[in-house]
Amino acid sequence: MIQKFSLKDDLRSSIVVFLVALPLCLGISLASGAPLLSGLLAGIIGGLVVGLASGSTTSVSGPEAGLAIIVLGAIASLEDFYTFTAAVFLAGLFQVALGLVKAGQIGSYFPNSVIKGMLAAIGAILILKQIPHAIGFDSSFMGELAFLQSDGANTFSELFRAFDALNLGAIIISLTSVAIILGWGKLSKTGHWFFQSVPGPLVAILISIFVNEALFRSTGLLTLDQEHLVNLPVEGGFQSFFNALHLPNWSSLINPEVIKVALTLALVASLETMLCIEAADKMDPHKNTTNKNRELIAQGLGNSVAGLIGALPITSVVVRTSANIDAGAASKFSTVLHGLWLLMALIFIPQYLQLIPLASLAAILILVGFKLCSPSLFKKFFKMGWPQFIPFVTTILAILFTDLLVGIGIGLIIGFAFVLYSNMHKSIVVVHEGPDYLIRFMKDVSFLSKPNITKILNEIPEGSNVVIDGSSHLHVDDDIVAIIEDFLEVTDERKINCKIMRSSYAMNPFFKTASTNTTLEGASL
Repeated sequence: MIQKFSLKDDLRSSIVVFLVALPLCLGISLASGAPLLSGLLAGIIGGLVVGLASGSTTSVSGPEAGLAIIVLGAIASLEDFYTFTAAVFLAGLFQVALGLVKAGQIGSYFPNSVIKGMLAAIGAILILKQIPHAIGFDSSFMGELAFLQSDGANTFSELFRAFDALNLGAIIISLTSVAIILGWGKLSKTGHWFFQSVPGPLVAILISIFVNEALFRSTGLLTLDQEHLVNLPVEGGFQSFFNALHLPNWSSLINPEVIKVALTLALVASLETMLCIEAADKMDPHKNTTNKNRELIAQGLGNSVAGLIGALPITSVVVRTSANIDAGAASKFSTVLHGLWLLMALIFIPQYLQLIPLASLAAILILVGFKLCSPSLFKKFFKMGWPQFIPFVTTILAILFTDLLVGIGIGLIIGFAFVLYSNMHKSIVVVHEGPDYLIRFMKDVSFLSKPNITKILNEIPEGSNVVIDGSSHLHVDDDIVAIIEDFLEVTDERKINCKIMRSSYAMNPFFKTASTNTTLEGASL
């Protein structure tokens, strides 16, 4: 199902995403060791270029914290930012190629428990990372997700440090913002057009500016300094904006180090995009399914444009996507509009954006985090049983104490281990009554079931009657057949009467018969 365009819903959600994206773009630029404007340019491209080319109705793209470490190292190794942007340009071309060869299908193989665990982990990290900003401790950049920070602190030590440096003005603004957003949400349910049309986060931002500028400054008490406010790197105006754009260093395109960086960026950005797109489709209340190959091509186009004008690399981003969905986005027009707002804000109103308190923006992100890791999600997975709950919790803990990609990798290993364990035990069913045993292959049986079938055959007591049913149209690995053949060699010794159920439909020659009917034949080699 494809949700239809709605100007009211898309306009409202685009403003919310714009407010979320603004500090994150700046923060990720800072963490990447890149010019501050490069992150904002990436946000603009993520909206206007990727938003238009993508087939997703909800995904929002832009600079992503998970790439910051790679970008920081790449800029240092290449020794020039515009040599790095040449690598970003190449990475985009590589992503387009990945989309054309349909590499996006890999995104369909991520287990649901791992994807949901990723969302819950990001929600928990948002809360933990934004609390310091909400109480006025702004030593780290907004949007940071990794456990270990560049300043030597970690998620929890940063939290403890923050409580030693409380700022009463920031606390008042963040609590006021939370109250406004929650209250506005309840008012919007009354059906009044005004409360439904104007986003609560925008109201919270405007009131937080008023509180800091009009109330705090007028009394001279609790005023937030510029370090606690949004800090933009541009003065405004078309001329200033276009002067900041910069072509890549074209002569470096054939540099092996540049190509290596480009390949790394393409692979990591594509993986993060596939994870986010899979998560976005699961969060989407309308359950749209995104064409992942088209998404890779869209991301590639975005990164190529980013490299052309001096922007950071782009991926689909969970935090902005979640905010977009929660704000009620009806179509991808919301994503496109958020990019337009970033562009217009840089050109026309940068001086006003620099009045926004970081504490108010932190309040918005904290509420996004609570929605991503709600207690009901944990209850749901617990009720689904250990094969779902353990990979879910493992993914959360792994991401929380490492970073996104490492945590996802650990979660995938645990998730696939449970899948393999389940398939090994469900592929072979044993039914017995007294001395009579029926061993039936219920689904494709791979070599991974060798321990299971060996255990089953070894535990059959002497004097039993055994039927091994491989007549279904299933794949049975030759390693499994070899174990059965070894068993047949000792049936006389163990006084076991064994028959093999064969049919013309069987895929393995051992179970195949020329007869058009299913037949029960005495064991023979």
